[in-house]
Parts: sequence; structure tokens; C-alpha cells
Amino acid sequence: MHKQGSGFAIMCLVVAMALWGSSFIALKLAFTELPPLWVIFGRMAIGSLVFLLAWRWRGQMHYRAGDWKYLLGLAACEPCLYFLFEALALQHTSAAQAGMVTALLPLLVAVGAMFFLGERVNRTTLAGFLLALFGAVWLSLAGSADEHASNPLLGNFYELLAMLCAMGYTLLLKHLSTRYSAFLLTAMVAFVGTLFFLPLAWFSAPLPSTVSPKGLAAVAYLGVLVTVVAYGLYNFGVSRLPASQASAFTNLIPLFTLLFAILILGERLNAMQIMAAAVVFAGVLLSQWRGTPVVPAGVLD
Repeated sequence: MHKQGSGFAIMCLVVAMALWGSSFIALKLAFTELPPLWVIFGRMAIGSLVFLLAWRWRGQMHYRAGDWKYLLGLAACEPCLYFLFEALALQHTSAAQAGMVTALLPLLVAVGAMFFLGERVNRTTLAGFLLALFGAVWLSLAGSADEHASNPLLGNFYELLAMLCAMGYTLLLKHLSTRYSAFLLTAMVAFVGTLFFLPLAWFSAPLPSTVSPKGLAAVAYLGVLVTVVAYGLYNFGVSRLPASQASAFTNLIPLFTLLFAILILGERLNAMQIMAAAVVFAGVLLSQWRGTPVVPAGVLD
């Protein structure tokens, strides 16, 4: 039964990574028609509406004294700072390069989980992380330069800051997931994001009077499938697996980003990128190889 539950959690994480990989394409499309902060607000508002309509399935909530500081930290890391940095990143770098930077997240989470959650990270897992990271970097560097990346160094730096926020989010999520359902924690991301980004969007730029169906569809896709479905699947996966193991799947994001770029934008993988993609898959598989299960200690308190 435990193996079956882990298998379902892994499947949820893979689907979440595919959706997040596609989000870089959707954000790029939406940013061509709407100011970035209005796009972020729109996806959060749509996500909030979906959660309100499905509130009856909210699941467990067992508040414990002191949880407020963890919930506040969770909301500050993601959505507030994470989406702010990601919006800045995608104004300066390409979707593929931003996706590549996400490959750093497993290493950040593994180190953080070792210090704050008491998770043991064996050499095989670390080797898998490093192999997948190498493949993800190779995957992006093997492609031709993106003319939409006006300042890749600055954009990738913003994406790195976003990954540091994602690390904090993952660790806090793992700590809170024993008392709060994935639905509630995901809904909080949407609700807080809506309230946080509305004033920022309002003062950053005027809302365009007209938006094409493609732009509206991109925002709706981000709101429903990425904000609601992807976060829900990721939160469920983190609640069932060690944080360091679950975060390893983010190495698939650069691969999915390029695959969706091929399908939607008509790009093609060259021979070097195909080899790099195989390395990413090998690294993720290696990072999941375990002789004995790793049990998180949960020592944040």
C-alpha cells in the first residue's frame, strides 16, 4: 500500500512538472499582451475563484499554536516573493533559460531539508541531483540564443532568487502538510497572491482596454491548470514523499519547457539537446533510487 501511495505521488509530481514547464510558455505569451503583474494577479484571482467553488472539498485543518509564523513564511515565500521574482526574470531572460535555473531547486531543498527537517540525503541521491543539474544546464546551453532574452544574466539572477523562495516554500510546506490538506495550502497561495498582487498591479501599469482571446486563454490556463492543478498535485506529492525526494522532480521542468516550446512555438531539439534530455531523465531516476526509505524527522519546531 505504501509503495502504491508513493507511486501515485510520483505520478502527481510528474504531471505538476509538465504543467509548470508549460507555464513559462504561457507567461511569455501573456506578457506580450498584459503587464506582468496584471498577469500574475489574473492567474491568482482565477485560481481563488476555482478554490471557492470547490471549498466543500477543502480537507483537514488542524491549527497548532505557533503555526501562524510558518503559514506567514509560506505565503511570503510563495506566492508573494516567488512570483514577483519570476515576473522580473521572464522580462529579461528566455523561458528555456529560466526553466534551466529551476534545476537548482533540488540541491537547495536537499541541503535545507538536511538542516531543518532532519532528512538524510545519501550519496546516490546527491549524485542523481548533480547529474540532472548537469543535464538541465547542458539542455539550455545547447540551444541557440533567444532573441527575447534582453538581459539573461539579470533575468537568471531573478530566477535564482525565485528558487530560493521556492526552497523556503517546499520546506515549510513539508512541515505543515501533516496538519493541513494540500487543498487548503494551495488555496492559501491563490488567496494571498490575489490580495498581494492587486495593489502592485494597479500601481505598476494600467490594465489594457482590449486583450486578445489568446492572451485571455493564457491567463486562464495559468490560473486553473498551473495555479490550482499543478500546485495541488505538487503539494500532495510533497505531503507523501520526503521534501528532498519530491523536489528532485523539478529537474524535469527545463525538459518540459523545451518540449512545449517545440509543440507550441515550433522549435526543434538538436542532437545535443536530445542527449542532454536523456541525462536529465537519468539523473531524476538515479535521485529516486533508494535502498531504504528516508523518513523525515520534521524538527522545525
